[in-house]
Amino acid sequence: LESRAKLLESEVEKATKDLINREHETLSILGKMAEYKDPETASHVSRVAHYSKLLARECKLDKTEQELLFYAAPFHDLGKVGIEDKILLKPGKLDDDEFNVMKTHANIGYEILKDSQSEYLQAGAIIALSHHEKYDGSGYPNKLKGEEIHIFGRIVAIADVFDALTSHRPYKKAWSFEKAIDFLKEESGKHFDPQIVGYFINNIDEV
Repeated sequence: LESRAKLLESEVEKATKDLINREHETLSILGKMAEYKDPETASHVSRVAHYSKLLARECKLDKTEQELLFYAAPFHDLGKVGIEDKILLKPGKLDDDEFNVMKTHANIGYEILKDSQSEYLQAGAIIALSHHEKYDGSGYPNKLKGEEIHIFGRIVAIADVFDALTSHRPYKKAWSFEKAIDFLKEESGKHFDPQIVGYFINNIDEV
């Protein structure tokens, strides 16, 4: 009986790992969806995931939350699938009306993900909605301020902006790491959570 119980326990453990691996694979595939609308995001979502996990570790989130954020961060811009191509793929700066349309991607992403039973996709909904909020309350869509912004959103905001700045886009050249770090410092306490900016800069070699 003891041998049979151990065998059953081993089979249950293997089945659980298989389920988790399949869910992670599904999440990775879903996280690539936006790439097919905006090719610039292909490596961006992967780097944002890694930066976010690093920051979650530095924020002393537990390992479960670190993994949760790693798999959820790629959904930050999922709502861009609902933005028309002439705005999303415009090779120049958006005008005010176009930018107002672009901003709706935060709510669109949230609406797509919010009712999921998956904790990863629920975290993705939070991130989609909150990663454009600013620490001083001037962000969107809800003008949240400071710790009113979920920590996942505060983390991904830094990871997302830093990678966008240091990546080439049709409308701009890639910034140097030094220039991007200076921007994070300038926006510390305004756009970004100052404590998390400090964690990012202190780990720039790992970045």
